Amino acid sequence: MLQVCLNGVRTAADSAAVPLTPSALADAARQAVAAGAQEVHVHPKTPCGEDSLSPRVVGPVLEAIRAAVDVPVGVTTGAWAESDAGRRAERIASWTVLPDYASVNWHEPGADTVAAALLERGVGIEAGLWSGTDAAARFARSPFAPRVLRILAEVIGPEGESARHTAHELLAELTAAGHDRPVLLHGADGGAWPVLRLAGELGLDTRIGLEDTLLLPDGAPAPDNARLIRAARALYDAGRGPNGRSPATAPQQTGQ
Repeated sequence: MLQVCLNGVRTAADSAAVPLTPSALADAARQAVAAGAQEVHVHPKTPCGEDSLSPRVVGPVLEAIRAAVDVPVGVTTGAWAESDAGRRAERIASWTVLPDYASVNWHEPGADTVAAALLERGVGIEAGLWSGTDAAARFARSPFAPRVLRILAEVIGPEGESARHTAHELLAELTAAGHDRPVLLHGADGGAWPVLRLAGELGLDTRIGLEDTLLLPDGAPAPDNARLIRAARALYDAGRGPNGRSPATAPQQTGQ
């Protein structure tokens, strides 16, 4: 599965290509799905460009995207949008339009509180486990671990070959924890393309979009999310074996 992450915490100050408004996000989602994206991850934003969990912000974004595409749509619940976990849970309880899933960062305080609020509303959970944090250990102890939709294995910080090495370490942590959930593996910025290639080699779900990188594999600025998806599709498929799967997809290596 290839997911498009449309904008993340980025704003127009990062790139004019970053979609911010409901209409721009819907258009970006439509183009990305046409290019091969199978799911959409979005950060709903206020008119000032700040991430928000307010129902008045989340609802219009979801409605606009769903009018443009017929694929699962997920949102962030990151602490940068609302620092207090209890307040995040209250926001989730107030949503009038529900996403198909939402990401919960397990290194953030109150992850279980946020997860419980999402499950109460029937919203699937992507368990965000960042490299360089104790998220994997926290997740392994969580009573909600068996109930998440998938694990979002996120390589944050390292670049190039270091990102691939860190990804292998993170996947090994997950395997040691004995989870049975699907894994979506991705990197960020200088690690985005090396980790995406690795995901292709391992046959894991992955994602790409202007949230994760502003650059195409050749280093040129990405004009939009659709161009990133097309490049990702080509790189991912190139890393798979002649039967469409890599030998590295064996369950003992991926934890699936």
